[in-house]
Amino acid sequence: MLKPRTFLYAAVALAATLTLSSCAGGSPATDSANPSASQTTAAFNSADVTFAQMMIPHHEQAVQMSDDLLAKDGIEQSVIDIATEIKAAQEPEIAQLKDWLAAWGEDESSMSGMDGMGGGSDGMMSDNDMMALQDASGVEASTLFLEQMTVHHEGAVAMAQLEIDDGENADAQAMAATIVKTQTAEIAVMAELLASL
Repeated sequence: MLKPRTFLYAAVALAATLTLSSCAGGSPATDSANPSASQTTAAFNSADVTFAQMMIPHHEQAVQMSDDLLAKDGIEQSVIDIATEIKAAQEPEIAQLKDWLAAWGEDESSMSGMDGMGGGSDGMMSDNDMMALQDASGVEASTLFLEQMTVHHEGAVAMAQLEIDDGENADAQAMAATIVKTQTAEIAVMAELLASL
């Protein structure tokens, strides 16, 4: 588990560095002319922006996975409960992340984007993964959901930890801390549920 997180950290750090260097025009003297640096409405930096831009599609996919599972018959109540909990936690966070980006004058999508991470290190499911979950039923669907969401959560926790380490916006860092706490707890619950299926 450590390797994907380490890879994710390196990849996001590289993306952030490239973003910063492109904003700065490669010259430290231009840093003071950076428009985002002069916005005092809410203190934020490139790590905050990257966190919000990457977490929105990440959360949206988790909500879609939960919806796909909740639409099925014959699912254990305990699995329904965790899917419902995940959806209820992440939908308001998506709205908040979008609000922050709007307030910061940033686009919701990044040029580097989720696709730029590669290798699934961010925990995002592929189209084939999503199709497999949609097509599965009963215990197979529950198992697949729990396995996929565990990987998905691990990616989110790693992304949130980067925000805690490198972000500047206090509200975004608070959300990141909440994500680390709640999703780490959910990973433990999902491991127990998997063992019981």
